[in-house]
Amino acid sequence: MTASTPAPGNSPASRDIAYHVHGYTNLAKHEQVGPQIVTRGKGIHVYDDAGKEYIEGLAGLWAVSLGFSEQRLIDAATRELSRLPNYHGFAHKTPDVTIDLAEKILATAPVPMSKVLFANSGSEAIDLAVKLIWYVNNARGRPEKKKLIARKKGYHGVTVAGASLTGLPHLHGDFDLPISGVLHTDCPHYYRFGEDGESEEAFATRCAENLEKMILDEGPETIAAFFAEPVMGAGGVIVPPATYYEKIQAVLKRHDILFVADEVICGFCRTGSMWGTTTFDLKPDMMTMAKALTSGYIPMSALMISEEIYRDLVKQSEAFGVFGHGSTYAGHPVAAAVAVETLTIYEERDMVGHVRGVSPVMQDGLRSFRDRPLVGEVRGVGMIGAIELVQDKGTKAPWPKETAIGAKCQEYCYEEGLVLRAVGDSIAFCPPLIATAEDVNEILTRFDTALKKTENWAKSQGS
Repeated sequence: MTASTPAPGNSPASRDIAYHVHGYTNLAKHEQVGPQIVTRGKGIHVYDDAGKEYIEGLAGLWAVSLGFSEQRLIDAATRELSRLPNYHGFAHKTPDVTIDLAEKILATAPVPMSKVLFANSGSEAIDLAVKLIWYVNNARGRPEKKKLIARKKGYHGVTVAGASLTGLPHLHGDFDLPISGVLHTDCPHYYRFGEDGESEEAFATRCAENLEKMILDEGPETIAAFFAEPVMGAGGVIVPPATYYEKIQAVLKRHDILFVADEVICGFCRTGSMWGTTTFDLKPDMMTMAKALTSGYIPMSALMISEEIYRDLVKQSEAFGVFGHGSTYAGHPVAAAVAVETLTIYEERDMVGHVRGVSPVMQDGLRSFRDRPLVGEVRGVGMIGAIELVQDKGTKAPWPKETAIGAKCQEYCYEEGLVLRAVGDSIAFCPPLIATAEDVNEILTRFDTALKKTENWAKSQGS
């Protein structure tokens, strides 16, 4: 502690402010208001240090699919900690449980995939995909084919490459991002960017045509890959318009551009299929995953790759004498054991079937708010959705940024014992997959009260 830094008090809140930097937080405001401290979880609920109960309506950060007290995952981690607490995958070695996990993941692949590489976060998995794309194009004698295309409002993490691909300006400002060679094409949000009289299909056509124009302007020989989430998560839970992926994939195929499906949020049952790739009929060359891979209980991510890509890795490793990538914790045995048990639970409990049974309650319930005065759009699929708040329903005019109505609604949700996430002025819903129809109805009831409070607050502002 420096001489100019005052000693913190003994409370957790004061120590947090003194020692801890929070992500996605206004740090100046945090120094004034302090943290909301969470001390335990059970099922779909978490509890703060005052003992107040909250429904975790965003599954932590889109991750805790099996809730906060799944004993089988705790036991899996404990057993592996006793058996093999750490081992690596370098120089022909591997933990046995990591082999089990790779086999189990590949068995769920929605399109033909050959191998799995492991990492520790979704951001890392994206960075790994970028490295392999560049590596493979060098192997194929195409050293100029290195540019990457993602989408405005897309989210692909916070590492240097991941944040560059992310199409959100606050991840770029003063971080000197995006890096060179990263491009951003249209956000496929029909409600926001569709033109008057334009159908969803026509909007999708325009998005595909704009993508193709970008490729042709840059030179197809320079474009290596396109990155997309099946449903855009942190950009506002944006569901693609009808025919969008069909048309986008045709453009990619025409110009020999790899497609990376970022399944970090959509993967593992969230959209009503094991993969968002299946829900939207995607044909990716690579797939990233994280979050629900371990139900968020322990950090782990993975990248699935096609056989064609793997053969290039083999060729280059022979040329160099080694495949020059790896990390200490990739495929960590404790994380692998938890992931194996998580995937086993999904199978045994037919989690896809459960989501398909509960999702109509959630989606119909969200749509029941469409006629409320502040609600511009309701969107979603499976057990993920969002409600976008607007100042004028007729014109779709958003609230002034300084109004921060999304954050205000989020605060009222907290008052009602409901944790949701404001993404700008869109309120995101992503409850644990174990949520029942009764749980979803309780989420909707608490949100209804919070929305009424938000409406009253908006009236007090003269709108």
